[in-house]
Amino acid sequence: MANAPYTEKVIEYFQNPKNVGEIEDPDGYAKEGSPACGDMVELFLKVDDDTHEIKDIKFKSYGCASNIATGSIITEMAMGSTIEEAKDISWQEAADELGGLPDLKTHCSVLAVDALREAIRNYEERQGIGEGKKETTVEVVKERLKHVMNPMTGVDVIQTDLIHDIEVEDGKISIKVDLEEDHQFASAVKEDIKEKLEPRWDVEEVVVKFVE
Repeated sequence: MANAPYTEKVIEYFQNPKNVGEIEDPDGYAKEGSPACGDMVELFLKVDDDTHEIKDIKFKSYGCASNIATGSIITEMAMGSTIEEAKDISWQEAADELGGLPDLKTHCSVLAVDALREAIRNYEERQGIGEGKKETTVEVVKERLKHVMNPMTGVDVIQTDLIHDIEVEDGKISIKVDLEEDHQFASAVKEDIKEKLEPRWDVEEVVVKFVE
């Protein structure tokens, strides 16, 4: 074990992960990463609306041992905390809790923390509280789309110029994507875009169009 790339705690959490699964009708949800280009984490929250305490948290991981172990440790660290406290959990704290990670695997702890913060943001956007109470504008839409991956590159759709046009008016968001509708990744991109924008408190409809 002395020469193993993972600590005993990472191996334990990989073999016996905690809080694995889904929550039906979650108060907050996030999906970070992409199965098309590597690791991915889905995270589900139940939050007390009065105290903003995380009552339940579950995750699903698609990836390596570090990905599964960090997803598991993050849920344990966040359980019972308020959403404000959970926002302060860092990737370094998660890695430290696991006794360290190989340098090439530190991105796994970053991904887990990103998923937690995105799930909290999703909750706030549904409730119209905290950072989620901002009015939806084109700039806000662009910021949210930075969390939608271009499956062909593993980089977000904004950086890769996959989004050609965004319009926001009277609760309706219209987005044009530089893919043909029958492209193999078109439906996945559309689903991810809707997933990031539809929960917002002032959004009534999200329309995703493709090039003709």
